[in-house]
Amino acid sequence: MSAMRAKFQIASVERFGSSEKIKFHAVGKSTAYPEDGSDEDNTFAKFSPSASCEIHVCNPALFGKFEPGQKFYVDFTPAD
Repeated sequence: MSAMRAKFQIASVERFGSSEKIKFHAVGKSTAYPEDGSDEDNTFAKFSPSASCEIHVCNPALFGKFEPGQKFYVDFTPAD
C-alpha cells in the first residue's frame, strides 16, 4: 500500500480538566473553488471529499495548541 496524504481542518476542541478532544474533518468549503485550481484545498476535497477524525489528547504539552479552523496535513504511512 502506498502512503496517502490528507488535509484536515479542526472543527472543534472540547477542553476538559486534564485532556482535550479534537474533532477534525476533511477540508472543503460551501462556495465554489477557483476554476484555475489555485486553492490547494480544492485538490484535497476533490480526491477526499469526506473524512472525519477525533483524537482525545492527554499530553499536557499539547494543551491549547489546537484551535478550530486550523488546517493540518495528515500522512498515512503503513506501520509494519
